[in-house]
Amino acid sequence: MGKFCGIKIVSKVEVKTKEELAVVYTPGVAASCLKIKENPECSYDYTNRENSVAVISFDYEKSLTRAIFLKSTLGIDAYPFEISSKERDEIKLVVDNIEPSFGAIDLSLIREYVKDITFNVSIPVLKEDVENLKKFFLCVSKRIFMLDYNTLKGTTAEKSLELRKKSGGVIETELTEEKQLKPVGIISDGSAVLGLGNIGGLAGLPVMEGKAVLFQELGDVSALPVCLKTQKTDEIIKIVLLLQNSFSGINLEDIKAPECFETENELIKKASIPIFHDDQHGTAIVVLAALLNALHLAGKKIEDVKIVFSGAGAAAIAVCKLILKTGAKNVIMYDVDGAVYKGREKNNFAHEEIAQYTNLNCIKAPMQETIKGADVFIGLSAPNLLDEKMIKSMNQRAIVFALANPTPEILPDKAKEFGAFICASGRSDYPNQINNSLVFPGLFNGVLKHNIEKITDEIKLNCAFALASLVGEDELNVDYILPYALDKRVPSVISQNVI
Repeated sequence: MGKFCGIKIVSKVEVKTKEELAVVYTPGVAASCLKIKENPECSYDYTNRENSVAVISFDYEKSLTRAIFLKSTLGIDAYPFEISSKERDEIKLVVDNIEPSFGAIDLSLIREYVKDITFNVSIPVLKEDVENLKKFFLCVSKRIFMLDYNTLKGTTAEKSLELRKKSGGVIETELTEEKQLKPVGIISDGSAVLGLGNIGGLAGLPVMEGKAVLFQELGDVSALPVCLKTQKTDEIIKIVLLLQNSFSGINLEDIKAPECFETENELIKKASIPIFHDDQHGTAIVVLAALLNALHLAGKKIEDVKIVFSGAGAAAIAVCKLILKTGAKNVIMYDVDGAVYKGREKNNFAHEEIAQYTNLNCIKAPMQETIKGADVFIGLSAPNLLDEKMIKSMNQRAIVFALANPTPEILPDKAKEFGAFICASGRSDYPNQINNSLVFPGLFNGVLKHNIEKITDEIKLNCAFALASLVGEDELNVDYILPYALDKRVPSVISQNVI
């Protein structure tokens, strides 16, 4: 054990093709989420939870030493945490709420502080020495040394389920002889997962493991999923602040609006490590890059076009804000309550803020009317909202980004059939995939490499322009407006522009 000094989080599977990406991440990962939502015990089948133990102490290095011991002697994927409080209520808050990511929790290093605490969890919690740690933790490793994708059968969803069940999720730990940076924490409450909605932290765990794979495979960044039981904003903020010394940075994920805005803003103010809400800003960067190239092909300028949004949640508002910073002037947003405008009764604070800069004529007509003459549609909402009539009513050389996942507002081939000039979706099985995986691995690589404390709008714009520029003038066409999700150039270029 003495030769090991670090732990990194690595992938159990390779992701080299679009088909493999679809199985490991989206759209295939949704199948595992739904299985766990139906039956929480399935989390032990479709994730690495069965072999994951959280080791918590008041000192990160002590937790790391303990985690290395558990991995080297018992093969347990143990993850070190430092908690910055010795208060019983705060320790209990953390332990009770990190349960969805782990099969057991090791508190033996702080036994004197926790021996009388009753935790509200259904997994083993170690508070004292036991004769058989493996038996106590009930851990089972399913390491399979890179599964052959050719052995998987059925649809993308069926292949995704089979892969996860055979391998026990898609991430594990690896001991290293060199010291490692602390991991990036992927923090989620599961309240807005993919196109699945509020399925909870436990059912969202397969998505977070998939994100961790992409962090490692594309950005060479260790990332640790921490799915939370609570969905209370104040508790999420407090848990992250209590555990922040366990991480190099925080990637907030799949937290619904408007709660996500307060969560991110408070953490940026109070945390000593970089905070990034990927659903907002990763989406904004990649959508802006795609839009810049699409408008170039269409021969249009961003300041001249009419843009209609379907969706006014976290991602849509962040995309809108970044587009406005590049000169867009005529933007109208819709949500389930219709057009967003100043003073609308059902506005939340985020809606009211964005309404100061959009829909300046306070249009209240339904989207079916407003989309007439629009140059750009950006959907970050729900399936099957666009139809033939709406597409045909748009301006010539219309651009349609239908990004609801896994089922878009309209399938790209249908939008093309109805007359759209350029179509994009979030799916890897169609051209022009707009996916955050083009951004977050390289962005965090750059953040850690350059010791960035705060991810500013300037950094986001730099990354968007750099991403767009990777598609050369001679390559750019209606079916290729962004680099492919697994283009090895992308993380390096994004990383270089995080300055």
